[in-house]
Amino acid sequence: MTTALVVKRALVIGAHADDVEFTSAGTVARWTSEGAVVGYVLCTDSSRGTDDPRLPPRELARIRQKEQRAAALKVGVRECWFLGYEDGTLEPTLALRRDLVRAIRSFRPDTVICPDPTVRWHGQGYLNHPDHLAVADAALAAIYPSARDRWAFPELLAEGLEPHKVGTVLLSAPAEPDTWVDISATIDLKVAALLEHKSQITDPGAVEFVRDWGRRAGVAQGLPYAEAFRAFFLG
Repeated sequence: MTTALVVKRALVIGAHADDVEFTSAGTVARWTSEGAVVGYVLCTDSSRGTDDPRLPPRELARIRQKEQRAAALKVGVRECWFLGYEDGTLEPTLALRRDLVRAIRSFRPDTVICPDPTVRWHGQGYLNHPDHLAVADAALAAIYPSARDRWAFPELLAEGLEPHKVGTVLLSAPAEPDTWVDISATIDLKVAALLEHKSQITDPGAVEFVRDWGRRAGVAQGLPYAEAFRAFFLG
C-alpha cells in the first residue's frame, strides 16, 4: 500500500554514516517537512570505508561523522547519536541492544526505521553487509520487548529512562515490501543529503543509482519516486 503515515517523532537506526541516505532519507525529508521530529542513531564509527592507505581509520571516523551531521541537516534532522562500535565487526550483543534501548527511551519515538534482518542479498550484485544484519537484529530486539519492559536493563531506570512502546516499525530496503512512501517531492533533498558524504560518493553513478532505485520503487504504485518498507504496527 502507498501510505502517508502520521508521524510525530521518528528514530532511524543504521549501521554506518550514509545508510540512511541510501535507504530512507526521502521519507525523512517528507516527515520533517510535515512537522515531525526525527533523530538518527548510527551504530558503528564508519571507520573502514576507504581504500586510501594514507587515511587512518580514526581520521575517517571523524570525517564521516561530520558528513553525516551535514547530510542530516539537509533533510531537517538535528539529532544524531553515534554509538562508536567498530566498523565491520558489529554483532547483535546485549551491549548494543542496551544502547539502542537507551536511545529509544531517551527520544521516545512513535515510529522507528531500521534495516531488514532477513535480507542477505539483493539480486546477484549485492551481498548485505554483516553490520546491517547485526543492527537489524539488535534494533528489533530493542524495540520489542526491551524498550517497553520495565525490568529489561534496570540500570536504564537508574538513568531516569522509563519504558517506551514504539507504535510503528518500518524495515528499510526490505525483502518483501508492503508499504511505500511517496518521495516525489523530496527526491532532490535525498540526493543532496547523499552528496554530503563526500568521502564515499566519488562515483557520479551513485546519484543515478539512487534516483533509479526510487523510480523502480514508485512505478508499481503509480508514483514518480518512492521508498519501500515493510511495516509493523504494534499494539
